[in-house]
Amino acid sequence: MKLEGIELRRVAMPLVSPFRTSFGTETTRDVLLLRVVTDAAEGWGECVAMADPLYSPEYTEAAADVLRRHLIPALAAAPRLDAYAVGPALASFKGHRMAKAALETAVLDAELRAEGRSFARELGAVRERVPCGVSVGIMSSIGELLDAVGGYLDAGYLRIKLKIEPGWDVEPVRAVRERFGDDVLLQVDANTAYTLADARHLARLDPFGLLLIEQPLEEEDVVGHAELARMIATPVCLDESITSARTAAAAITLGACSVVNIKPGRVGGYLEARRIHDLCAAHGVPVWCGGMLESGLGRAANVALAALPGFTLPGDTSASDRYFATDLTEPFVLEDGHLTVPSGPGLGVAPLAGVLDSVTTGTEWIPL
Repeated sequence: MKLEGIELRRVAMPLVSPFRTSFGTETTRDVLLLRVVTDAAEGWGECVAMADPLYSPEYTEAAADVLRRHLIPALAAAPRLDAYAVGPALASFKGHRMAKAALETAVLDAELRAEGRSFARELGAVRERVPCGVSVGIMSSIGELLDAVGGYLDAGYLRIKLKIEPGWDVEPVRAVRERFGDDVLLQVDANTAYTLADARHLARLDPFGLLLIEQPLEEEDVVGHAELARMIATPVCLDESITSARTAAAAITLGACSVVNIKPGRVGGYLEARRIHDLCAAHGVPVWCGGMLESGLGRAANVALAALPGFTLPGDTSASDRYFATDLTEPFVLEDGHLTVPSGPGLGVAPLAGVLDSVTTGTEWIPL
């Protein structure tokens, strides 16, 4: 393909309700979209960086800046253009995996649309539907939490994930177990809110039969996670600590995790996400697909990834209405606890022009 230009587009998508985690509360998703235009087709990529550097060092404005100044010019100078050429073309620039992932995704989408192939087929999907879990933010009261969990279970979600932090952990989990029983697939996510000194407290979660505890310690503390894993019975899952297949291999070797959350944006793209999936499968480590409150564009790619054989746990691939009253694409709708994997060329979905225009806050065209 020949690269003709790239559009950077900012959109503001209000959430149906505030989403609170241990690092902050979101009410509107500030999303950076990329539209890659080639002589063969157009492709879309969604950058999952948040508005502020709270979940990771990356944030939306910085992603736009590094794309504009460095990544797009480097890609334009590459001798060939396809998805597998993006990583090597950008390798000299340190970090910025979310920005790189958005660019690689847009190129891959254009390439697959031009060839009439789907994301699912390209990645190696083996399922036409994927089971869905839902992430439940920190609430102002136990009663509010129980109402929310009850609503998601009534909607058909197959797994519940509770965000936790010091002061909001054991009692919320206890309340959910007492109200909804031991058969509910239940896990918790700390988003790095604890230290190894909290191990005895975190062990109080063991009697509740959780699927896993996700990223309890700081992302750099892989050794601490290995120690914690020996001190508690609940399986430890890593999220923020997993930034590549190499870091995943190190974590598995150290015994720092027995489950891995794969977020394509966090690891630099869907091709690296597939490498992590393959690595974990070879070591017998189950994986699941994490979410970053993506629009339908990012959700389509995540659902395709979650259809790979090693994704044996329900992911955070929730339906569109979990987060947005109106999605950028035709909405993803939960059916019997599952979402259908798009089968059309590329992502298999496209932005709805009227909706896209209504939420756009700015565009920039970069001719090449």
